[in-house]
Amino acid sequence: MTGDGVASLALCFDGPMQSWGIRSRGIIRDTMTEPTKSGVVGLLAAALGVDREDDAGLAELARLRLAVRVDREGTMERDYHVTQNVPTTQGTGHRNVVSERYYLADALFLVVLEGDGRLLARVAEAVRRPRWRLCFGRKSYLPARPLLAPGAQAEGRSSGEVLADHPWLEPSARLRGRMRARAERQGLRTVVECPPDRLGAEVRHDQPLSFSRAGRRFVSRMVLTGEVPLTDGMITAEDVLCF
Repeated sequence: MTGDGVASLALCFDGPMQSWGIRSRGIIRDTMTEPTKSGVVGLLAAALGVDREDDAGLAELARLRLAVRVDREGTMERDYHVTQNVPTTQGTGHRNVVSERYYLADALFLVVLEGDGRLLARVAEAVRRPRWRLCFGRKSYLPARPLLAPGAQAEGRSSGEVLADHPWLEPSARLRGRMRARAERQGLRTVVECPPDRLGAEVRHDQPLSFSRAGRRFVSRMVLTGEVPLTDGMITAEDVLCF
């Protein structure tokens, strides 16, 4: 991918635990049921070595259009964390604080970025050889397999086209065989960034402006939830085995 036209880059987000918080404040740390824009941009920034104080570098990545296909819905789970000896607000003593932290177990996503081909080429190389460790929302939530597959970059193709025909990422031969044998198949859920005037669009407050230590800032964007059919070609394609 060497041109400066619009292109797409497909990534595989597969991990035993993933957390994509959008309202994580205080003692409740939530997660969405698919990767957020802020979470994906943060992962790309880590791969490229973009410092959290570099708002210009962050803005370049945030301009990429994000589309997600849910190849395996995760199970939402909850952990309890206890922090001991936290000073009280009056400063007269200490207490224990219990927090609830939600995460997705065994989720699998096809994450497609659409935008400038030169930038996506840099992103692809960085994902292969990341500057800093890559994680799925929390430092201990690591990928189960490489994020980049052979043939993941596509010039002249929109993210929607990639979602519609990219090989199914499910690695289990048993599940792939079972799904292939089913006459009726459930479609794969998609969440695609869209213009604000699109009918049926939903608001997501996860477009990052700054990851600065002085104050993280976000604005809203619009997404459209839909689905694509799981076809024979997507099930039988061998590309998924190359990860």
